[in-house]
Amino acid sequence: MDRRMFLKHAALGAAAVGVARTAAAAEMYFPVKADQSLFATINRAKNPARKNPLEQKHVPVLKAPATVKAGKPFTVEVSIGEQIHPMGPTHWIEFVELNVGNEPAGRADFQPRGFLHPKVTFTVVIPKEAAPAGKVTLIARQRCNLHGYWEGTADVAVT
Repeated sequence: MDRRMFLKHAALGAAAVGVARTAAAAEMYFPVKADQSLFATINRAKNPARKNPLEQKHVPVLKAPATVKAGKPFTVEVSIGEQIHPMGPTHWIEFVELNVGNEPAGRADFQPRGFLHPKVTFTVVIPKEAAPAGKVTLIARQRCNLHGYWEGTADVAVT
């Protein structure tokens, strides 16, 4: 075998080993495959009274007072799922956002670790002009790295 053929085969062999190692590392760190259809749109509970197991762990649950006074602060607690979503290196909640109607109110980002429960408390103040009809809709959105975007809502009366 001449030198040129040797170098060619050595380079191809090294490239093949590199590709195989990359694939093995991807399988080791991301063993669960993501369902790509869940990333196509924002997911919501189809029947809030009877949620399936995926919805029970992913639909944001908002805890807020039913009635608030305009201009006065109140707290909104957003937890991910009725059963708290697990957090680990292969399956985690990336962020939680809270909107008052179409206006952003806050966001919390999470790391892919097992140290946290995806639960956030926001302090919100709604001015009178933000609720001309006497109520607002609070919208919580979250993104799971494997199961896409999910949304939960709660109506609040503003006096």
